[in-house]
Amino acid sequence: MENKIWFITGISSGLGKALAEAVLEKGDFVVGTFRHGAQVEAFNAQYPGRALGLRLDVTSDGDIERALETIRSRFGRLDVLVNNAGFGFAGAIEEAGTEEVREVFEANFFGALRITQAALPLFRGQRSGHIVQVSSHGGFKAFPGFGIYNATKFALEGFSEALAAEVSPLGIRVTIVEPGPFRTGFAGTSFRQARNRIEDYQPTAGAFRERMKAVDGKQEGDPHKAARAILQVVQSENPPLRLPLGKIAVASLTAKLESVRQDVETTRELALSAVYE
Repeated sequence: MENKIWFITGISSGLGKALAEAVLEKGDFVVGTFRHGAQVEAFNAQYPGRALGLRLDVTSDGDIERALETIRSRFGRLDVLVNNAGFGFAGAIEEAGTEEVREVFEANFFGALRITQAALPLFRGQRSGHIVQVSSHGGFKAFPGFGIYNATKFALEGFSEALAAEVSPLGIRVTIVEPGPFRTGFAGTSFRQARNRIEDYQPTAGAFRERMKAVDGKQEGDPHKAARAILQVVQSENPPLRLPLGKIAVASLTAKLESVRQDVETTRELALSAVYE
């Protein structure tokens, strides 16, 4: 079988780096993106003929168009797209400034949306392909102090769930990956916080910020094992729409499902009363 061509955004560290390494170890070809030219040069020198590093800012339409044109012209096809680039953001809803919110949405939501849209013509022409959206357990269940980040990932999951139904008849698959806490730079260098602080939110949003600092480097998740799990799903005959990763992710999704079920049962009669006789 011919080796797959993967396009993975944000492979300089964390899950993206671990996934790129796992894909290369399997023998597939990686087109991976970095924010800085020096990183691109080092990557291309390390994997000549086996991978291609590109400089890409996911908030730049021009960068996105150039990256997809490079893939089209050099390979003529794309087998797997992984939208991994993005960053974390902590702060109570009231603490978050409009510009801060826009920046998180531009990277985590609009970047993934635009790259997905740019890759779809290639996938449709092939009548094949797999889109992997790296979300979070926080894309399914929200947490105090994490609401803006949650909102970006809820939005990512919303369009991806609809997309999965739209492209399934065309032979294209979609999987939403929902990691819990993993030992990456997510809670460290790539993590932003609201500049504004309101004392009333110290027991909720403030406590969340402290927890994130405390667990950095001690998270349960192994990014290399997560990469192998993603590889397994991409290779499977019937990949799931959602792939939670880690014990905490499974617990979060289960708790959210139970909470929704309880609300539906509690309000069932009231809900059913709101219709014409």
